[in-house]
Amino acid sequence: MIPVKAQRFCGREFSKEEVSLIQEIIQSCGGISRTELANTVCELLGWKRPAGKLKGRECRDLLQRLESQGLFSLPQRQSPGATGPRRSIAPVEPTEAESHLTGSVEAFTPLDVEWCGSREQRALFRDLLSRYHYLGYAMPYGARLQYLIYVTRPCREVVGCVQFSSPAWRMKVRDQWIGWDDATRAARLQHVVNNSRLLVIPRIRNLASMALAAVIRRLRSDWQEHYGVDPWLAETLVDRSRFHGGCYVAANWRRLGDTSGRGRMDRTHQRHGARVKTVMVYPLVKNAARLLREKE
Repeated sequence: MIPVKAQRFCGREFSKEEVSLIQEIIQSCGGISRTELANTVCELLGWKRPAGKLKGRECRDLLQRLESQGLFSLPQRQSPGATGPRRSIAPVEPTEAESHLTGSVEAFTPLDVEWCGSREQRALFRDLLSRYHYLGYAMPYGARLQYLIYVTRPCREVVGCVQFSSPAWRMKVRDQWIGWDDATRAARLQHVVNNSRLLVIPRIRNLASMALAAVIRRLRSDWQEHYGVDPWLAETLVDRSRFHGGCYVAANWRRLGDTSGRGRMDRTHQRHGARVKTVMVYPLVKNAARLLREKE
């Protein structure tokens, strides 16, 4: 029998007793889906967002990790597919996604930013990233807000997508800039959000930086409304083998340095230096670093 041990996942420490409880839940709750199991675990362990919503997505990922360690067997997936973040591959009609606009962004302003609150908007967001972003679309870990960007001249047309989601648990240059120790990072990390996707479709000069600035102006209030947490700092990772981050610089983001190249899921240090990225940040409040390193 595989021994139970404490686990750290998504910034939370799960004791041996809690992992044992998860085992009991899986073994005793036969006939229900993975989503229902995850919600049950969240309820019993009190694993919720500050606004009270269950952390169901994170819990499903935790259950998959525990299953991979041989602690139990989860029920079969209702929709077969590969493990890990899912990519949207459903195409959109060319008339809905393609744009041939060119020129400078001033000719098309003001930009209109819409939060993807409807099923149709979320589907369009996924389809645009699947077709036009080099990483495609993958379901982000944890909390997320997704936005569609529209130009208003000569006619209203979608021209980009911006996504903010939960931050990286550990990034050396970011943590050093803030002045974090492990305990303070664990307590304050929820006040950081990650710009995990940025896409502009037409070749319009300065569109990316203006889209970023437009979303940033509403991000703080939107995040508080949806998750009950006041974000103080935005971060992003720029793949320097593809981009130089000029649109972030133009939108007043600050370069902090480079990552080790391991990535979020490389727990065995097998990919050190594989994909080095530039870490950039944008303070959403005055003295963001000071607020983030203050003790509770």
